[in-house]
Amino acid sequence: MNKDLTVGKPESVLWKFCLPLFGSIIFQQLYNIADSLVAGKFIGENALAAVGNSYEITLIFIAFALGCNMGCSVIVSQLFGAKKFKDMKTAVYTAMISSGILCAVLMLAGTLGCDWLLEMIRTPEEIFADSKLYLDIYIWGLPFLFFYNIATGIFSAMGDSKTPFIFLAISSTANILVDILFVAAFHMGVAGVAWATFLCQGVSCVLAVVVVLKRLAGIHTEGRVPVFSAALLKKITIVAVPSILQQSFISLGNILIQSVINGFGPGVIAGYSAAIKLNNLVITSFTTLGNGISNYTAQNIGAGILPRVRAGFKAGVKMVWIICVPVIALYLGAGNLLIRFFMDDPSELALVSGIRFLQVVAPFYLVVSVKLATDGILRGAGLMKQFMVATFTDLILRVVLALALSQTFGYMGIWSAWPIGWTVGMTVSLLFYRKTFAARSAGVQMATHTKQ
Repeated sequence: MNKDLTVGKPESVLWKFCLPLFGSIIFQQLYNIADSLVAGKFIGENALAAVGNSYEITLIFIAFALGCNMGCSVIVSQLFGAKKFKDMKTAVYTAMISSGILCAVLMLAGTLGCDWLLEMIRTPEEIFADSKLYLDIYIWGLPFLFFYNIATGIFSAMGDSKTPFIFLAISSTANILVDILFVAAFHMGVAGVAWATFLCQGVSCVLAVVVVLKRLAGIHTEGRVPVFSAALLKKITIVAVPSILQQSFISLGNILIQSVINGFGPGVIAGYSAAIKLNNLVITSFTTLGNGISNYTAQNIGAGILPRVRAGFKAGVKMVWIICVPVIALYLGAGNLLIRFFMDDPSELALVSGIRFLQVVAPFYLVVSVKLATDGILRGAGLMKQFMVATFTDLILRVVLALALSQTFGYMGIWSAWPIGWTVGMTVSLLFYRKTFAARSAGVQMATHTKQ
């Protein structure tokens, strides 16, 4: 069901809209967690390391898909909020066409450059073959990744966060079962893990695209709707490119960090692979909530109701902090059990390095959650330069510190780079928000513009 985010109490609107998004990303992350879990439990520690090693490279492709998602979602949100439904449909079709072309280019690049990427991050010989096998299969599933993200971006732009949640809940649960079937019953090894993700994500993608096209067909518009617009593509690109660059540089930064971690051997790689999946579950969840805040911001800007965005920002920070507290308690109190959950018989090095990662980064989820909520406001308001500066400050600092501190403090030095980068990045994001959007909103009278 489409929902107008420009009416109602901001806190209530955001909770109702963002909670299904939060549930959706939890199930989305189950794809990768299931891969690592099944690999570690049913194949071995090296298989877990191989899947984790490959995962850092898959994040490059995910970065492009998420960038296309945000570019489409923000522009469609603004057009939906402004009730320009004909332009909105054209924006959707334009995003699908351009994303399909980009996906084809990335599939070619990934197929040709897979070996080089694995060599660049110093993949140990004992996990190289399995890492490459996993990546080869993953690359063939990129169309599913791209078009699913476009579809979910459209749903979110129109205020519907429940439909993607339903698709993901079903497909992610199926992925776990198919993972176990292919690996434990059919003994397909790492290939079974990759094929399970391929099949389940494919089904989810097809269903999402079919439903979103039917949803668009149900919105009445006058006259023929153009299937492509260069002007709208430019608007989508203005939002998408910074988002792609953000996610891509994060991925490249993670790859550089992975290359440093790989120097410590399969034990630390396995521990990091388990811990980073748990960490990414949290960070990706907050990023998705930030995307929801972007949709809320974009709709209200499209409708010309700026003061609601300030109220939405406060509600968004409150929301992510409420979610933060139990997660921090879980990771600090049960880190040992959570890391062991990924491995049947972990080495001491794998177990200790994974637990230490959670102990270092978990308390700072309160910090990074504020940053990602603020980034959602900046992106939804079209403040892409500020958004990129805040993101790159965090990323560059984390990579530089990981490289430098690892020389003296080993893998603990790498883990310490996360909290420092997040803290500085949050500070920069908040400064941009206060100096630009908050000041701009303050000039608009609440009584004149707020819809009840």
